Amino acid sequence: MKRMKGFALLWFLILTAIVIAACGSSSQQPDDYTPEYAADNNIAAEEELQEYQPTTEEIYPSESEDTYEEYSPEQEANNINAIEAVDIESREYYILPPPITEGGISVEEALTNRRSHRNFRNEPLTIYQVSQLLWAAYGITLPIPDAHHLRGGLRTTPSAGATYPLELYVVIGNVTGINPGVLRYISEEHKLVRVVDGDVRRELTAAALGQQMVEAAPISIFYSAYFPRITERYGERGIRYAYIELGHSAQNVYLQAEALGLGTVAIGAFFDYMVREILNLPYEEEPLYIMPIGYFY
Repeated sequence: MKRMKGFALLWFLILTAIVIAACGSSSQQPDDYTPEYAADNNIAAEEELQEYQPTTEEIYPSESEDTYEEYSPEQEANNINAIEAVDIESREYYILPPPITEGGISVEEALTNRRSHRNFRNEPLTIYQVSQLLWAAYGITLPIPDAHHLRGGLRTTPSAGATYPLELYVVIGNVTGINPGVLRYISEEHKLVRVVDGDVRRELTAAALGQQMVEAAPISIFYSAYFPRITERYGERGIRYAYIELGHSAQNVYLQAEALGLGTVAIGAFFDYMVREILNLPYEEEPLYIMPIGYFY
């Protein structure tokens, strides 16, 4: 009898442990935790989420844009885009005139007047205006020729760790002194290198869901990103930093256009695969932004 009571007690303890474990696991937060799950389970989502506090390194780059470190040869090779390995001297190129660093209006006035413009006049721009716009977007402001991974030096746009993952192109339709086509901006030499011949504004308009300002504007600045430059250092979070950098640069273009009496608008709606083909983008680059620029109504 005592032995049977012992077995019964043992089984009771085992079953109790199983029930407790099951209850505990059902109350645990699942991997795909959502506010809806919290509501269904009478959990305060805010309190649950407060349990996780990201570290400073997860939120901010460990280096500011004005400090940088030497790269290893492997990192240096990864920091160079495939198109840069091509002999660009064999292509048609234009040395741009130096930028002007003193303008006719204040920063405050440019900020006050900044607007997005979508109706452009059929009036050509000059190579001087193109030069100024590209410099404002991503030009060199502090040359550091010995730091090869900087590709020229520090720029008008802040960049996480001075990695500068963006690439800029200008789609030329009506510029005095430059034949129509697609040209890549080489900021370290402040020059343009042709990658596509001919006026592609109509094709680019079709890729941009028929937004007619792309065809009407005499030029468009186009942005792409070579993410390995920044993810090599910051991992996947570097992609977010690249998008932030795009916003910095695009605002520079807005303000510089305003100072030149021009208008622009930022366009993110387009078919990536069509843009890649039209602009002959290297496969490593991700298309990001189109900014048509010109005199406006």
